[in-house]
Amino acid sequence: MRGIACLGNLIVDVIKEIDAYPGLGNLSSIAGVSYATGGLVPNCLLDLAKMDPSLPLAAVGLAGQDEYGERIVSTLGDAGIDTRHVGRHPALPTSFTDVMSLRGGERSFFHYRGANAAFGPAYIPLDELSAELLHFGYILLLDALDAPDLHYGTVLARVLAGARARGFKTSIDVVSEQGGRFAQCVVPALRHADYCVINEVEAAGVTGIACRDAKGRLLPERMRPICEALHAIGVHAWTVVHCPEGSFAADGRHYFRQPSLALPNEEIRGKTGAGDAFCAGVLYGAQQGMDLPRAMKLATAAAAASLTHADSSGGLRPVAELYHMMDHYGFEEALC
Repeated sequence: MRGIACLGNLIVDVIKEIDAYPGLGNLSSIAGVSYATGGLVPNCLLDLAKMDPSLPLAAVGLAGQDEYGERIVSTLGDAGIDTRHVGRHPALPTSFTDVMSLRGGERSFFHYRGANAAFGPAYIPLDELSAELLHFGYILLLDALDAPDLHYGTVLARVLAGARARGFKTSIDVVSEQGGRFAQCVVPALRHADYCVINEVEAAGVTGIACRDAKGRLLPERMRPICEALHAIGVHAWTVVHCPEGSFAADGRHYFRQPSLALPNEEIRGKTGAGDAFCAGVLYGAQQGMDLPRAMKLATAAAAASLTHADSSGGLRPVAELYHMMDHYGFEEALC
C-alpha cells in the first residue's frame, strides 16, 4: 500500500467577496463571485497533488448527479487524483457552502449538507483502497458517520477500527461547530485514529480546556494539557493542534511547538482552506516518514502558502518551494 486517500466531505465553495457584513434588513454589495472545490477531500488532495505530483492520491466521498458534482470530479481528475470511489447520489444534490469573505481574510460560512449527509460505510470500500494512510472528515459534518453506534460510539469510529484492522493508518479532522457534540462524536473516533489534526477551537471543544482568554488571546500554557488530553483519549501516533499563532503537538512522549510563518499581511488574500493545507502538510510528513517537528514546519509553510490565494488550494506549491518560503520569510517569535 502506498499513498494517501481522503474520505468525507465533497463541497463546492461559492466565494463571495464583500466589504462589510450587513445588519439585519440592510444590504451589502458583493464585489466578486468565484467557485472552487472545497471540503476536506478536495482541499487536502489538491494541496497534496501540488506538493508532490508523484504521490498516489485517491478521493472517497458522495456527490450529487449535478453540475457541482461534475465540477468536483473533473477538478480532482485533472489533478491526477483517483476518483473511482466518488459516488453519485441519485436524489440528493452536491453539498455547497456560501463563503462570505471580507477583504483582509475574515470569512463566514453558510453550508448546505446535501449528499454529504448520506455518506456512510456503504460508500467506503476499504477492501478496494490501496493507500497506506486514510484521512477522514469532517467529523460533525457527516451525518451518517456521526450517527451513534452501540459498540464503537459512532459509525465513523467503527469504520476507523475496521480500517486499522486492515493495516491502514488513520487520520481525522473536525469542523468547528457551536454546540456540545464534540465529546459525543469526536472522542470515539480519537480512539481509533493514528493522527489527529484539528484547530484550537475544536481541541478546546473536545477537551473542555479553554485555550483563549476573554479578549480572544491565545493561552499558550493551556496547549500542552490540551494536546496531552487529546492524545490520552487514544490517538496512536500524533496529535497536532493548529491556530493562527502556531501549532502544538504531542506524540505520547514529547510535546512540540511551532510558530507561524512570518508572512506579511499584504500577501494574505484569504483564509479559506488554510487549516486543510496545514493538515495536508502533516499528512505528507507522516506518509514520508518525517519526524513530528519537521512535519509541523512543512505544514506551517503549506498553510502560509494557502493564505496567498483567495480559494482553498490555489496558493499551494511543491514541497521544495515550501522549504524556500521557510528560508525566505522565517518564523514568528517563539511561542511561550
